[in-house]
Amino acid sequence: MLRVPGRLTVEQVPDPRIEHPSDAVVRVVAAGICGTDLRCYAGRPGPIPGPRCGHEFVGVVAHVGADVHTVRPGQLVVAPFRFSDGDCAQCVRGLQSSCVRGGMWGIAAGGAHAEGVCVPFADGTLVPVPLDESDERIPAMLALSDVMATGHHAIHATGRPTPETVAVVGDGPVGLCAVLAAQRAGSERVFLIGHHQDRLGVGQRFGATDIVSARGAEGHAQVVEATGGAGVDLVVEAVGAQDALDTAMAACADGGAISRVGGPYGVVDSMACFLRNITITSGLAPARAYLPTLSEEVVAGRLDPSPVFDHTVRLSGIGGGYQAMAERRATKVLITL
Repeated sequence: MLRVPGRLTVEQVPDPRIEHPSDAVVRVVAAGICGTDLRCYAGRPGPIPGPRCGHEFVGVVAHVGADVHTVRPGQLVVAPFRFSDGDCAQCVRGLQSSCVRGGMWGIAAGGAHAEGVCVPFADGTLVPVPLDESDERIPAMLALSDVMATGHHAIHATGRPTPETVAVVGDGPVGLCAVLAAQRAGSERVFLIGHHQDRLGVGQRFGATDIVSARGAEGHAQVVEATGGAGVDLVVEAVGAQDALDTAMAACADGGAISRVGGPYGVVDSMACFLRNITITSGLAPARAYLPTLSEEVVAGRLDPSPVFDHTVRLSGIGGGYQAMAERRATKVLITL
């Protein structure tokens, strides 16, 4: 529970229960701490003001309502960071993040930093996976719930053919997963712009061909120079801040695209976009649309985003996990139960 900024408590609350026939109750096996969780922890405006936190989890189905047909008790499931009914016009077109009856864990439903969660619209939300809860691939599966799905979305949201050149601004978990997604998509050259050596090392493992650690104008100048003065076909802006957006604009080729997947609090230069024919895409990733395919890739051993997790805590020690991320001692924290 986040009662005041910088202070988390673990408290006993009533067990989740079936409230509607379309619900399922899931016993949480593993959960993640996200950068958006840190905003409220630091006292800044954020999407989840508390007291219940957490929107990334993998778990085992404990109970299902009478109208649930796609999951059953005992199955391991992965949940996207937003629940969705699966039936509305937005869900049918593959934009479950805009579901008219959906919402985010910790706001419209229980938070995932808990022993159990009541999942609304279980059929439209949960994706069963053929693993057991002790499988070594659980961290990789957990990464799909948000950061890997978002990184995948960043590369594919423009609807354009696979970009030959990509620059990723930001070496946090989403940026690292965008590097991995670009490598998987077949991009020939992938620049990772960041400043944390341990994270940049993960980026290289994920397929970054060029590491840019210089800040500001010097950083984007390196990208432009390396591409013969043209800039890159696609820039993934995975931070949300104004300086990151400025870097993205400077590194993008005329006629290229910028995919904004960092929680935005920067202002787009619309005149520059107009004059240079730059396409801007942005928005919450429809993680539920991607989970079936991405989870199959994890099960088959062809996808492993688990290196984004570099710190593990038990639920009872969750405060230390938040603090480690806030102090940049951890890239992303895995919570085990």
